[in-house]
Amino acid sequence: MRALGVDLGTKRIGLATSDASATIATPLQVLNRSGSRLQDHQAIAAIVQEYEIDCVVVGMPLNMSGDVGAAAQSATVEVGQMASVVGVPVLTYDERLTTVSAHQILQGNNVNAKDRKLVVDKVAAAVMLQSWLDAQKQNSING
Repeated sequence: MRALGVDLGTKRIGLATSDASATIATPLQVLNRSGSRLQDHQAIAAIVQEYEIDCVVVGMPLNMSGDVGAAAQSATVEVGQMASVVGVPVLTYDERLTTVSAHQILQGNNVNAKDRKLVVDKVAAAVMLQSWLDAQKQNSING
């Protein structure tokens, strides 16, 4: 099963893919928002087809308390819209602190601030997707 991780942002959408065994997440690319959610979702649908994706996992930006705030409400609406376009199941997964983790990973690899801005969204998508993959594996072990 191959999954696509999606980190929705207001300006950019970070994308990451898993390998076919759903073990390792890898940053894929950053899509700049087009101004049209439909166009953005069609671009994601094309990637779903190209990479033979079985499911899309969208990061849900919950508040630190775990509550659903305005950002999560907006993401929920967009997930519903995306699901009608991409042709595979669209799931959500908690993305709290993924962007912070992505920045730390990039800083640890001595990526300068200008270059970090260009890739942080796809790295955040990979961090979130890896967490989801690990949780799926743990759930299958525990029953």
